[in-house]
Amino acid sequence: MRRAVIRALSMGLVGLSLLTAATAQTTNPPEAIDRVWAGHSVRFAMAVSKTHLYVAYYDANRQLTVAQRPLNNAAHWIYHKVDTWLGWDSHNSVAMALDRSGALHVAGNMHVDPLTYFRSDASGDVRTLKRVPVMVDAARESQMTYPVFLHNAEGRLVYKYRDGSSGRGNEVYTVYDEAAWCWSALTSAPLVDGEGQRNAYFVGPVAGPDGWFHITWVWRDSPMAETNHELSYARSRDLIHWEKADGAPLPLPIRLKDAEIVDPVPVKGGMINNNTVIGFDADKRVTITYHKYDAAGNTQIWLARREGKKWNRQQISAWTDYRWDFKGGGSLNSELFVEGARPGPAGQLIVPVTRLGQALEFVVDARTLTPIAERQVESLNARAAARLGGTDVTRVQTAQTTGPDGRVYTLVWQALPPHRDLPQQRIPEPSDLILLTDMPQ
Repeated sequence: MRRAVIRALSMGLVGLSLLTAATAQTTNPPEAIDRVWAGHSVRFAMAVSKTHLYVAYYDANRQLTVAQRPLNNAAHWIYHKVDTWLGWDSHNSVAMALDRSGALHVAGNMHVDPLTYFRSDASGDVRTLKRVPVMVDAARESQMTYPVFLHNAEGRLVYKYRDGSSGRGNEVYTVYDEAAWCWSALTSAPLVDGEGQRNAYFVGPVAGPDGWFHITWVWRDSPMAETNHELSYARSRDLIHWEKADGAPLPLPIRLKDAEIVDPVPVKGGMINNNTVIGFDADKRVTITYHKYDAAGNTQIWLARREGKKWNRQQISAWTDYRWDFKGGGSLNSELFVEGARPGPAGQLIVPVTRLGQALEFVVDARTLTPIAERQVESLNARAAARLGGTDVTRVQTAQTTGPDGRVYTLVWQALPPHRDLPQQRIPEPSDLILLTDMPQ
């Protein structure tokens, strides 16, 4: 099964993101970019400046490639290949962003590996990308996973990653100085510390409409996916000082005993990393969508929202014949994906979910979070496949970004699902990497 892979977040498995119908009303013809690796799914990246669109991906020969074109010239692609090649690991996603000076930053192809990072000059020209062997500390950067670029409230470029392995890792944040062309530690200590017994798998930080950065995470005791537990939450104004939802400070590094627990889901309780997703209601209150087993052992979708001094947790699905009994290590061929809640019609919240390839929307009461309806909808994968005609929707992957003029850019390609990071017996033909552009009305 293929998934839409559009979250630039640190993840323990490749995730699906379902988008609502675009507000754009007109479309350009599909645009071919290149031929890309299709032997297993891995997340590609896009970035956009005021003048250029950038795409980073693994080409047909598995080599990391970065391409650019002017926003106003679809025919003028420039390609640059850097010296790293993908193996069989679906964890080895690509991250990319621009800093305030216009320089392009690209990182990827790491799963408990030394830093693999490239930076351009201030022109942003992909042909000037050069490998940078160390950001801050070579020793700490020797076991890097889940690279994520983001911007803080001041627009400064921040890079975060996991230092260490699954069940034994810490979350590290660094910040970039454009004037000095160097990175430095953003915080005096890692964001969290698993104390050698566990590590945290994060979703976020997500910049909320309330002016806060929000993160959720699960703790995992080993590389085995079933050992996730204890859904946790924190927020920050500056990505340096963190606190609980009630304003109580969280000294760094955050340890399990000090964390704010949204739901004390136990080990083997049906909760998985990456599927603890932040959303917001019409009053800018943070919500968290996740899943866990009910008393009968069925997998169910839950929605949590901080209300006053406690978290209101509500089961919003009522499935009687479904259990996703995930277990083991490596990248999973996941069958359930959740998205953050968003405001719907007056008095309602909409919660997108995909189960076994079928896109769904749960409608819940915005005041109480009690469920109102479950309905089938068309997924981003299906819409992209329809645009291309004849594309196998079960193998479609997508990545999406929005330009400064409101244009929505969607990458579409096809690949086999994750395979526990093991080689496939048969390697499929490379896939066409296609760009779809929707114009604002």
